[in-house]
Amino acid sequence: MVAVPGRTGTLPFRAYHTWYRVTGDPGAKRPAVVVVHGGPGSTHDYLLNLRALAEDGRPVVHYDQLGNGGSTHLPDRSADFWTVDLFLAELDNLLDGLGVAGDYVLFGHSWGGLLAAAHAARRPKGLRGLVVANSPASYPLWRQEMKMLRDRLPAGVDAVLRRHEEAGTTGSEEYVQALRVFYERHVCRVLPWPRDFVATFMEINDDPTVYHTMNGPSEFHVVGTLRDWGVTDLLPAIEVPTLLISGAHDEATPETVQPYHDLIPDVRWELFEHSSHVPHLEEPERFRAVMTAYLDDLETAAR
Repeated sequence: MVAVPGRTGTLPFRAYHTWYRVTGDPGAKRPAVVVVHGGPGSTHDYLLNLRALAEDGRPVVHYDQLGNGGSTHLPDRSADFWTVDLFLAELDNLLDGLGVAGDYVLFGHSWGGLLAAAHAARRPKGLRGLVVANSPASYPLWRQEMKMLRDRLPAGVDAVLRRHEEAGTTGSEEYVQALRVFYERHVCRVLPWPRDFVATFMEINDDPTVYHTMNGPSEFHVVGTLRDWGVTDLLPAIEVPTLLISGAHDEATPETVQPYHDLIPDVRWELFEHSSHVPHLEEPERFRAVMTAYLDDLETAAR
C-alpha cells in the first residue's frame, strides 16, 4: 500500500469528544469515504485497510464511536444513554466538524451498516452513495439466523455456549473458547487473525460497556437494547446508489441482508465467496476492486 498522509484528532460532541483519522486530502474534489464501524462497541481498527482507497485521491475518514477506542469512555452510563439517536447525532456532528457533510459516501459495516442506512434514509443533501457491508436489516432477523448457524456448529459447542449463557457465566474461558469456533467460521476465516482485527477485540475487552449494553456478550447472543431494532421500514426512503456486500460464510446471512436488496430503490449486491463477515480482510484485492469500481461509477454518474 502506498503511504498516504493522514492526521488524527478529536472533535467535541456535546460534553464529550469523538476521535477521528483522516487519510488523504480532505480538500480533494472527490467525495470523502466515511467509515462507520461495527459493534456497537467496536472500534475503527479492523477497518483500517480501507485507507488504501485514499490512494485514488479520495479522503477516507475513520472514527471511533462514543464509548469506544480513542473517543470518550462512559462506563457508568445506563442503558437509556446508549441509543441509536445518540450515534446518529454523533455521525452528523463528525460530518459537519470535518467539513465533509456536503460531499461524502458512507461505508457502514455490520452495526455500522444499519446506522449508515438510518442516516441515509433521512436524505442528507451531501450524501452521494451508501455501502452496507455485512449488515443485517434487523436484529430480529439476525437472532433468527443465529439460531440456524449455532445449530450447525460441531457437536457439543452450542451446548457449552447455552450452558454459560443460561448461567450468566459468559466471561468464562470455556465460553470464550467455544465462541472462537463460531468466530473462525462466520466472522473472520483468516488464520491467524489479522493484527487490526485482534486490536479491535482487545479494545472491546478493555471496555465492553457499549457492546454488552446494546448487543450482549457475543455476536449470536443478542440480549441488549438492540434486540428488537431494525431499519427495514426506513429502506424505501434511501435515494442514493447503494452497494451491498456480504460473505458466503457470513454471520450476516443472505436472509438478513435481503431486505436491503428488496427495498432500496437503487441497489446492487456483491457476494464474496471466500469470506465471512470481513471481506475487506479475507479477500482484500477483490474488495478493493469492487469498492473502487463502485466509487468510480458514482463519480461518473454525477458528471
